[in-house]
Amino acid sequence: MNRPERLTEQDFAQVWRLMEESFPTDERRSCAGQKELLANPHYRLYGVRREGDVTAFAAVWKFDEFMFVEHLAVDPALRNSGTGAALLAWVCALRDLPVVLEVEPPAEEIAKRRIGFYERNGFFLNAYYYIQPALSEEGKELMLLLMTRPEKLTGAEFVRVRETLYRQVYVCPEG
Repeated sequence: MNRPERLTEQDFAQVWRLMEESFPTDERRSCAGQKELLANPHYRLYGVRREGDVTAFAAVWKFDEFMFVEHLAVDPALRNSGTGAALLAWVCALRDLPVVLEVEPPAEEIAKRRIGFYERNGFFLNAYYYIQPALSEEGKELMLLLMTRPEKLTGAEFVRVRETLYRQVYVCPEG
C-alpha cells in the first residue's frame, strides 16, 4: 500500500466517487454538503493513491478529546487487500487520542462483518444506541452504535462524545 496522505479539494471528485459507491444515501451528505466540509477546521480527508488515483479514503474529524472517523472506504477492486486496515491504523496513529466511529447494529450479516473488521483493528463495540441525524434532505435518521479505540466508553464519556458529534458534525440540537 502506498503511504496515506492528506487529500485536498482537488481530490474531492475521486473521494466523492468512492463515497457514492460505498455508502447509501442515508449515510452521506449531498455532494455539495460534503464538499462544504473541506472548509471546516476540524474536518480532514486522508487517502491512499494507486497510480495517481485515490483508491481509499478516511474522512476524519479532529477534536480536543477524540478523533471521529465519519467515513472509511476502499475501492471495491481493492477490498480485502489490507488497504482499509492499514489506512485505519495510520489514521489512529495521527494523534494520541481515542478514536470513535459509527456502525449499524449487528442485525444483518454485512453489519456483523463490518463490526468484526473494526474489532480486529482494535475497536470495541459500545452498548449505547443513539440516533444519527439525517445527513441530507432526502436522508433519514439512523439508529447506530459507536465503536471506540483504545477502550470502551463510560456512560459519561458516551454523553460527551454524542454531544460533540451532534454539535460539531451534525450541527443539530443535542438529543
